[in-house]
Amino acid sequence: MNIKGTTKLLGVIGYPISHSFSPRMHNAAINHLGADFAYLPFPIKPEDLAKAIAGFEAIDLVGFSVTIPHKQTIIPLLQEITPFAQLVGAVNTVYRTPLGWCGTNTDVTGFIAPLQQLNRDWSEITPIILGNGGAARAVVVGCAELGCPEIHVIGRDKDKLAHFQQNWQNTSLTSKINVHSWDKLEGLVSQSGFLINTTPVGMHPHIDQSPLTENLSGKIQPGAIAYDLIYNPRPTKFLRDLEQQGAICFDGLEMLVQQGAAALKIWLNQEVPVEIMRSAIIN
Repeated sequence: MNIKGTTKLLGVIGYPISHSFSPRMHNAAINHLGADFAYLPFPIKPEDLAKAIAGFEAIDLVGFSVTIPHKQTIIPLLQEITPFAQLVGAVNTVYRTPLGWCGTNTDVTGFIAPLQQLNRDWSEITPIILGNGGAARAVVVGCAELGCPEIHVIGRDKDKLAHFQQNWQNTSLTSKINVHSWDKLEGLVSQSGFLINTTPVGMHPHIDQSPLTENLSGKIQPGAIAYDLIYNPRPTKFLRDLEQQGAICFDGLEMLVQQGAAALKIWLNQEVPVEIMRSAIIN
């Protein structure tokens, strides 16, 4: 990478951020294109988020990615959010407009990309989503885009679950979404053909953890789809356990690549090399 006085800055904010592969992926694409940009990781604690956004404006940052735990809390700090991000209720990509910072969401595009290669009748598949944070909201919209008739969301905090369901009121998806406390999971797993982990349980460095007990993993249907949004490690314990039960498994790498490519296209205002981005992570 050739850093010059004219080099423009991009980045990713989260806490922690040391596990992120985004800088490697984006900088590989930037180098391939010969663009005068650099993409940096910014570890931003939740209590420092407002100060960080003001600092980004001061240094003329062009745009940035948003990951855990800032995807929802950043919204009030932005001057504008796109209708799609409003529906998701979470922002993962921020860029500049004449009005100031604008937030959008490219996670839905990333989430459904690997699933579209499957020959499935999505109108007969009922997904179960583990977790109810910002990533879960993108997965809800993705499942609806695929054509799933109803969507079950499982969470541990009843107040957060109630808030999650309330946020879908007055949207086109309100009738599709059912929320459940974690103790209802056992009765749902065996009936579902599609299980998605949106929690950070099992993420590096806690690679020996899974959101499912061995007993629950054993209840998954053979041929069911298991999807973990985590991409470090590959595979997670969640996916290893379900693959042993005959599940078709997807990790978060392709979602990461596709959502990242969509974001980089916004920032650079040109087509970007998706294969280069994918190879940078795999390598």
